[in-house]
Amino acid sequence: MSVLQLAGVSSACVAALHLAIVFVGAPGYRYFGAGERMARLSEQGSPTPALVTGALTVVFGVWAAYAFSGAGLVRRLPLLRTGLLAIGVIYTLRGLLFGPQAVWFFSGHRSQVPLRQLVVSGAALLTGLAYLAGAQQVWARLKRPVRREG
Repeated sequence: MSVLQLAGVSSACVAALHLAIVFVGAPGYRYFGAGERMARLSEQGSPTPALVTGALTVVFGVWAAYAFSGAGLVRRLPLLRTGLLAIGVIYTLRGLLFGPQAVWFFSGHRSQVPLRQLVVSGAALLTGLAYLAGAQQVWARLKRPVRREG
């Protein structure tokens, strides 16, 4: 499995997790740190949490498609090189929380940084690095030939 395929599977799993949270409802929002407001809105039957989480599901699904496109598994998507870099940077920036969270967690503040948040940050960091490494591996292949008019 290529690095971009792994990145795509990771994004697809994140999309599936977000979809599951919509169906679990308030306990899912609370468990994964979406905030008490989102959990309460879900309990009250508001469509807002499902719409927001549904939009995130679509975003992560599109990101998976970009990884699979870069890996050559699906047709080439628009702005593929730029997309792979942007997605890699976003995941990596989110994943950089892993360092401070790990320090906080292992210095005795486990109640303030749940293990699941450490896992999420670590997974985001690894996924971001996979997108960036994968983009670097296929960069030359993804370069569009310059079209000459004439």
